Amino acid sequence: WCEKYLHRIPVIYLSDETYSEDQWIKDTDHFEWRLKRFGDIFVSIILTIISLPIIIIAGILIWFEDKGPIFYSQVRTGFNNKSFTIIKLRTMKILSEKNGPVWASKNDSRITNTGKILRKTRIDELPQLISVLIGDMSLIGPRPERPEIELTLKREIPFYEIRYKVKPGLSGWAQVNYPYGASVKDSENKISYDFFYIRNYSFLLDILIFIKTLKTIFNMKGSNPS
Repeated sequence: WCEKYLHRIPVIYLSDETYSEDQWIKDTDHFEWRLKRFGDIFVSIILTIISLPIIIIAGILIWFEDKGPIFYSQVRTGFNNKSFTIIKLRTMKILSEKNGPVWASKNDSRITNTGKILRKTRIDELPQLISVLIGDMSLIGPRPERPEIELTLKREIPFYEIRYKVKPGLSGWAQVNYPYGASVKDSENKISYDFFYIRNYSFLLDILIFIKTLKTIFNMKGSNPS
């Protein structure tokens, strides 16, 4: 019922008895998965060309505000539980996580003035197109999480590892259906949408998510914790 009418699969309805790996993902050699990779490369090249001037302008604004680094990198967990590095435009103040990684909060004082704009418009995510091109990520899929935060999520959320069965994405079914997550409960709700995506993947679903992502960006919604 949840899958059909809510388009999500809450973890409370999963169990070892009902979980079966072959129920969750189609053969990765299936035509639709190869079409997905072709779409990732084709669209990423176009987006990279279009967004390059935007990234340059954003970089200048970042540097002028506090003379700090323009980019920053983070280790994330991806396909088959393998770690990889993403690059983003810096939106937080220098040394904002000197005491370790924490979830962002509403009206987070660590975010710079330029960073607020970049986050609302998702411009800070554009450098991750490089990760899509080299194959660490897809345009559409579960958002990759930081290993430090995942230590808690794996302990608190059953079947969390299911999300490793597909490549992480720049956007996803959870991102266009649920606001920015900043707690374990948020993550549990969002992963229910990720489970639906993994179990019901199709190229048409990717197109729908891409369109909904563009709508979310133009409306500048969903970038802050609720």
